[in-house]
Amino acid sequence: MMIPNDPVMLLSFVNLKLRDFYGSLAVLCDDLDVDQTEIVSKLAKIDYHYDEEKNQFV
Repeated sequence: MMIPNDPVMLLSFVNLKLRDFYGSLAVLCDDLDVDQTEIVSKLAKIDYHYDEEKNQFV
């Protein structure tokens, strides 16, 4: 699946998917066949980090 390349669009996309469809970032990445490290790295560049308790990037 193609995911947004722009970090801000990626943030919105991932948080929506986590909120509505997936119980964790690992499950989302596995299901969409995307690299979790790449997502975490891109979002860290705009100072967002995955919060497991909230299941979202904050």
